[in-house]
Amino acid sequence: MAETIDKKQYSILDKGFVELVDMMGGDKRAVQAARVSFQKGLKSEKKDRKLIAYLMENGHESPFEHIVFTFRVKAPMFIARQWFRHRISSFNEISGRYSVIKHEFYIPEELRVQDQVNKQGSQTDSERELEPESLQLLQQQTEDAYKTYHRLLEDGVAKEMARMVLPVNIYTQWYWTINARSLMNFINLRADSHAQWEIQQYARRIAGIFEQTCPATYKAFLEYRYTGDLLGE
Repeated sequence: MAETIDKKQYSILDKGFVELVDMMGGDKRAVQAARVSFQKGLKSEKKDRKLIAYLMENGHESPFEHIVFTFRVKAPMFIARQWFRHRISSFNEISGRYSVIKHEFYIPEELRVQDQVNKQGSQTDSERELEPESLQLLQQQTEDAYKTYHRLLEDGVAKEMARMVLPVNIYTQWYWTINARSLMNFINLRADSHAQWEIQQYARRIAGIFEQTCPATYKAFLEYRYTGDLLGE
């Protein structure tokens, strides 16, 4: 059961990324945590994998809380606000009160239309092309907002006040520490077609890192606990 840390920085969207900064434990740690009840430890790899599958199948998930990840993430502000709803984890984000926010905005390649079934979502529509002016309007509004932000700073307005004019497609960064049990909940909700497309891209990459670092746990998760529809295709 491989338990290696891949510290590669994976590009997401146009300017975002996700990176595994640190990790504590792995497949073996979940096995050790589970067997401590019987004052036992690791056995053969086959038996350890079997135990992980048993735990996952029967909903005994507390041993997986002893596997902990720390990620560094860069994403648009509107994605960060969805992400931060996953409260059983820890966040530390760039502060717009202490530092000048960089000129980095998410500009999609194309705009989507409102989904008529999933009222909170969107969809691509090949039969209805949105006017190019819509994307140009988004780009222009973004540039105008940042110019206003910089002008306010030049006029001596405090950073915590000037940032009010910035749109939610501006990029932010944060450190995110989460245990494997909560990570599986994040993947369930965000690596799913009902989630917003942009956050799906992050969730799928994080699922890939989860698979690389905890292959036995990930395999059991897909088999017994994953409720989404984007992984294991």
